[in-house]
Amino acid sequence: MQSFQLFRSLRNPVFARLYAAQTTNLLGDALTWLGLALLAFELAGKDSAVVLSVALTLRVTAFVILSPFAGVLADRLDRKTILVTTHLARMGIVSLLPFVNAIWQIYVLVFALNVFYAFFTPTYQATIPLVTGQEDYPQAIALSSATFQLLGVLGPGIAGAIAAFVGARQVFFLDAFTFLIAAILIVTLPGQLRVEQTPDQTRSSGRTWRDIWAGTTRLFADSYLRYALAMQFVASVTGAQVLVNTVGYVQGTLKLSGVQYGWVMGAFGIGATLAAVAVGSLGQRWARTTLIMLGAILITIALLPASYVGLILLMLLWLVAGAGQTLVNVPVQTLIADRTPTEFQGRVYGAHFAWSHLWWVFAYPLAGWLGSNQKELPFLYGSLIGFVLLAIVQLLLSPKEQEHVHESYWHEHEHHHDEHHQHKHHPGILVAESHLHPHQHRVIRHAHAYSDSHCHHEYG
Repeated sequence: MQSFQLFRSLRNPVFARLYAAQTTNLLGDALTWLGLALLAFELAGKDSAVVLSVALTLRVTAFVILSPFAGVLADRLDRKTILVTTHLARMGIVSLLPFVNAIWQIYVLVFALNVFYAFFTPTYQATIPLVTGQEDYPQAIALSSATFQLLGVLGPGIAGAIAAFVGARQVFFLDAFTFLIAAILIVTLPGQLRVEQTPDQTRSSGRTWRDIWAGTTRLFADSYLRYALAMQFVASVTGAQVLVNTVGYVQGTLKLSGVQYGWVMGAFGIGATLAAVAVGSLGQRWARTTLIMLGAILITIALLPASYVGLILLMLLWLVAGAGQTLVNVPVQTLIADRTPTEFQGRVYGAHFAWSHLWWVFAYPLAGWLGSNQKELPFLYGSLIGFVLLAIVQLLLSPKEQEHVHESYWHEHEHHHDEHHQHKHHPGILVAESHLHPHQHRVIRHAHAYSDSHCHHEYG
């Protein structure tokens, strides 16, 4: 029954269509990266790994540089326009990949592709709470993450079967078609996906750098978001060991084939998918920070014995590691929605997307260094580093106060004016008479109790 709760958000027709567009988009991404791997091998042969590593670095670089700006635009513009534009742009770029005949062209197109991906992802993440509302957005975020993880496992296999049928270069045309379908699904959404801004925010809308800084400031000023982002650094350092060093351990140390390597990484993806499903129900009863800490512990512990085990135990450990990775990452997205006013969510999601990917810029080289200098025990040393970082974060950044969430509700109340209580009215209202006003309460929802002893009043 808890698993079915995950799909409750699909009762919302706007989110259901947005989710269908995201699923189509993820299938397109699987086609993109499989096609790029085949194309890199065709052009570079045994140096194809270098080509792909540079492509991945360009991908992360685009995310780090541009995601904060994308968050600013998500708060200013109609998000439907941003989502459609990014899909159509990626459709055009992917359509050029079949005609590539030099490695530098791959680099240019991959960077351009991920420029628009950097604008798509924070906008999509910030739109989920906007269209689903307070009750359903935790399940909606968990469902989106579960789909991402599931297609991460199944996507390459599906893409490989398609590529075998239509050809390595022709797969990019089908890839472009998936982006077109996703764009059409978003175009058909009713109305606009725009966040209403206050007059002060509207007047300052030209201050782009100030808005970018506001996203990062809100991210680091909130003790819960700061703690969660630091825990993502722990998960990046440990997760990079899995992504970088597994292939060397399976094929070098265990002397197994690429098939067994696929099994091990499939176990990692399945663990991540199952954890995303679990977050949809556990997130209603457990504090987000508790889930994040549990995830960091799981992935760090899973690495500890990994340098000493065989295939079956490694698959089980990577199942746990995948679950830990998701338990860190998914609650962070919900925590941002919990603790950020709607009109700022785009900026905070953009800043978070940039910072969380910046962690991988440090994590990947560290994993590579351990893999080359500690060839027998890279996972052990990676785990020990993870434990040190985990202890530091928990001791220095763990929020001390009780976790709470700000909510709002509106009601009307009668009041009249005196010299201390003046504000503008509709022309038909006489200020000398008692009259009704809409009145907003900001409620602090604690884990076990409600309180509106601290409330914020707004009049309209």
